[in-house]
Amino acid sequence: MTLSSSIRVQKPIGVSLRSSNRPIHAHACRVNRVARPTLHLYRPQASSSPDTETSTEAPDNDATKIEKDSSSTTENSSSSASESGPTPEIQYIEPTGMQRAMTNFRLFFALPWRRFKSESALSIKFTGAIAEKPQPRFSSTLSLPAICDSLQKAAVDPRITGLVVKIDPLQCGWAKLQEIRRHVELFKQSGKWTVAYMERAGEKEYYLASAFDEIYCPPSGSISLLGFSVSGTFLRGVFEKIGIEPEVRRIGKFKSAGDQLLRSDMSEAQSEQLNALLDDIYEDFVDTIATSRKKDRAEVENLLNSGVFEMEKLQQGGWVDGLKYADEVDDIIKERTGGKEDELRFVPFKKYKKVGRSAFNLDGGKKAIAIVRTSGAITGGSGGSGITSGDVIAQLRALKKNKRIAAVVLRVDSPGGDALASDLMWREIQKLSEEKPVIASMADVAASGGYYMAMACRKIVAEPLTITGSIGVVAGKFSLGELYKKVGYAKETLSKGKYAQLFLESRPQNQEESDLFDASAQHAYESFRNKAAESRGMDIEALQEVAQGRVWTGKRAITIGLVDAVGGINRAIALAKEAAEIDSNEKVRILEVSRGQFSPLQLISGGGGASMSVQMAATAVLLLRSIMGVGNNNNSLTGALTPAAAIGAPALMEIMAAISTSTGGGSPGAVATAEESLMTGLARGQVMAQMPSYEIEGVVSKGLQAQYSGTMGGMLTGSELFDS
Repeated sequence: MTLSSSIRVQKPIGVSLRSSNRPIHAHACRVNRVARPTLHLYRPQASSSPDTETSTEAPDNDATKIEKDSSSTTENSSSSASESGPTPEIQYIEPTGMQRAMTNFRLFFALPWRRFKSESALSIKFTGAIAEKPQPRFSSTLSLPAICDSLQKAAVDPRITGLVVKIDPLQCGWAKLQEIRRHVELFKQSGKWTVAYMERAGEKEYYLASAFDEIYCPPSGSISLLGFSVSGTFLRGVFEKIGIEPEVRRIGKFKSAGDQLLRSDMSEAQSEQLNALLDDIYEDFVDTIATSRKKDRAEVENLLNSGVFEMEKLQQGGWVDGLKYADEVDDIIKERTGGKEDELRFVPFKKYKKVGRSAFNLDGGKKAIAIVRTSGAITGGSGGSGITSGDVIAQLRALKKNKRIAAVVLRVDSPGGDALASDLMWREIQKLSEEKPVIASMADVAASGGYYMAMACRKIVAEPLTITGSIGVVAGKFSLGELYKKVGYAKETLSKGKYAQLFLESRPQNQEESDLFDASAQHAYESFRNKAAESRGMDIEALQEVAQGRVWTGKRAITIGLVDAVGGINRAIALAKEAAEIDSNEKVRILEVSRGQFSPLQLISGGGGASMSVQMAATAVLLLRSIMGVGNNNNSLTGALTPAAAIGAPALMEIMAAISTSTGGGSPGAVATAEESLMTGLARGQVMAQMPSYEIEGVVSKGLQAQYSGTMGGMLTGSELFDS
């Protein structure tokens, strides 16, 4: 991508926010100059012959231009705001005649097996999870980088005339949907048509579909737009009945992760921050749908409050553009592409994502900006899934040594995790940032340990609906003595040292042990808070007011100094180039240095979804780990509580899993393995910097996901158009 250095200083624009319980207090923070990048893509001329085959690979050339505007954060005694302003983050511009000619020339001489006919439509099937990292070659999971990259290429590809997508129930956060919508808008700026087809949809699915020019559904479809809800689950009553006593320390008024274990209802602090999150998501949804469908806000709110589910009424109200079956959508696509009456010209996403960017002059240059994507729960060591500190540190050190890497964008999608691992990565990011610019880009969640990583960067960029903050810690253990008595399990421990049994699970802590445990958690919190204050240029008192374990959306975080700019990955890239003082006319390469890996379960099941029985068993084990406080790196359980030193939980989880999966009761081998797990865990004492478990969804989303749980990872079915 080529970045221009033109900078326009604009007056900061204030953000109007609605809080459900109390006003947002803004605090002074350091002044940061925030650039507004604009990715300018050109539109090549279509091929003169509709039936001429062209290709997807070619040499490099210059066809992409990113312009940067700037805005400054206002600093005074009462507020600090940095806004992205009205300038689009990425914007399409028409190509010159020479650029058109060069693109067509490169496409003509590309490899034969990468060719497809002109006047084709790009077809994408959105379903299930959308991964943050680029996926392995044979993975069927969609990834955000591949989606955005394909839409950028398709906008300038002379062979692509339109975009058609099928949207099934999604399992991703709102921030990823905002990034995808941004790239759909870019594609539309090229003058090409867009069509979305849905059979079942809730709020998230409709939010994505509204970015398209036309929305079609079958007459028997189910589009349910009912609003948003958030639920909390509480296990205190369960633990009391079975003899488990959780001993949890939460540092921070809003650090409500331990509420799941200690309470039977929501605390006032938890209700306050959850209502604020609901407010932000609701407001964004209403505003976005109103703009996209050319409606008033009142009309969107009336739709949510009326409970309309009849497809005819949705069509009459202008919420969908037509009631058509998939084969009828096929007919529409046939008319708009260059195929014959019985020919449907489309390019499957699986094929098109392999098209080289060089064919459209989107990459080149000697210097490079590396994108490091980190996703999942944070743990120590190396080689696991999620974010493992050893692997990330090794990656950062390699980038520091590479002289061709001019800057780094650190993409964070994590609810947090192990505090020590977070701190080790914070240190390495800070050291790298001293050598070359490092800009943080937040995805769906960058909270607690995730924010710990981001705050080491020179600047932080977040989507409006990114969940961030949660500057706080939670630590704890379980006392399982009563449970052991009930199940006939006996244990005797010998020790030397006053605190040798600090993490022993067979009895509660005594007063001295409890005091030491409290002091350890408090020390971890103060270290986190003080480093955050230093990193953000805020005094400790100001940071304390916005910390305390509270989570914020990106658009609120920018008003209190926790974030520098609102936007996606392209805005972070532009800030990185500006910070690296790269000349505006110099081309740079954007290098994705992270890639997802197959888990053992995926490899066994062939890379797709496992059988339902295997999926249910795996989910049950992971859920037990989440509830009982055992750290795990599973992305689908982001935000789950992982108290420190929950020593008895591994054994309990293993025993329960063994018993529940055996027709004749738990096998001796499984119980012995659980005993070994228990002994191994005795040495593990951790403090976790992790956000509480929140899941804010549209009212119907979970039900839709349940209907598709057996096929979520598989291929969509329907018409010929949506077959791979």
